[in-house]
Amino acid sequence: MPTALTVEPLRDTFRIPKRRRHVPAVRARVRGPLEKWGFNHLAPDVELAACELVTNAVIHCRVTFAEIEVTVHVDGDNVVLEISDPDRDRLPLLRVGSPEAEEGGRGLLLVAALSNTWGCRELEYGKCVWARFAIIGESA
Repeated sequence: MPTALTVEPLRDTFRIPKRRRHVPAVRARVRGPLEKWGFNHLAPDVELAACELVTNAVIHCRVTFAEIEVTVHVDGDNVVLEISDPDRDRLPLLRVGSPEAEEGGRGLLLVAALSNTWGCRELEYGKCVWARFAIIGESA
């Protein structure tokens, strides 16, 4: 179950345990603030990107009993999604040309297609994978 850390205007941060069964809760938790802020048109893309990035963190983070932090906030003309985990040594790699038969490995391609830009930054005790979604003239 997601645990709220902040609920500030145009920013929402929560954590989930590093367990696959908690990934579906991320979709609804991300949708809520976007609808409240009037960005319903972005909700499907941001929700799907959040699920892909959280799933990657759950699968690849090697820190036992870790929590995955999810932040959605508005930065200028963009909605920014940030997924952080405590495994600083495993940065995401965009796989290009994965065989169709191979299960998985296409989540970052999907995030790249849904967002305007995405990337990763190292944190003092972990990493943050982020994606930016243009608001396109909508106001909060």
